[in-house]
Amino acid sequence: MKVNRNTTYLVLVLVCLQVITLFAQSDVISQVKETIKAGSAKELSKYLNQTVDVTIDDKMQPYSKAQAEFIFRDFFRQHPANEFNIIHQGSSKGGQPFAIGQYKSGAETYRVFMKIKTVGNQQLVHEISFVKE
Repeated sequence: MKVNRNTTYLVLVLVCLQVITLFAQSDVISQVKETIKAGSAKELSKYLNQTVDVTIDDKMQPYSKAQAEFIFRDFFRQHPANEFNIIHQGSSKGGQPFAIGQYKSGAETYRVFMKIKTVGNQQLVHEISFVKE
């Protein structure tokens, strides 16, 4: 059976695009991880969508990017990170990237969940939660 050259190129391009997307997801999550670990609300805000759903403990609120920065600045001051690790990351059935982490501050431990969405050509955090375990 003779394989059409155009079909081969198309398959190769699609595979490359998927690999690039996976690296981009991983890169955004690792950058967000480092900003959380450093307790930098200003740096974290660079990876937030213009509006983001923020949950601290069980209080979920939609905030603008600027408001979320202030919320995280207060949170990081009150609960400075001793440790932050990504426990699991993947994509939903719809292809939406997510990550689950564990944030430790003093004797407190928080489960961190974040959802990433693509806006234009950027991957940004649309939802993030810190819930005490």
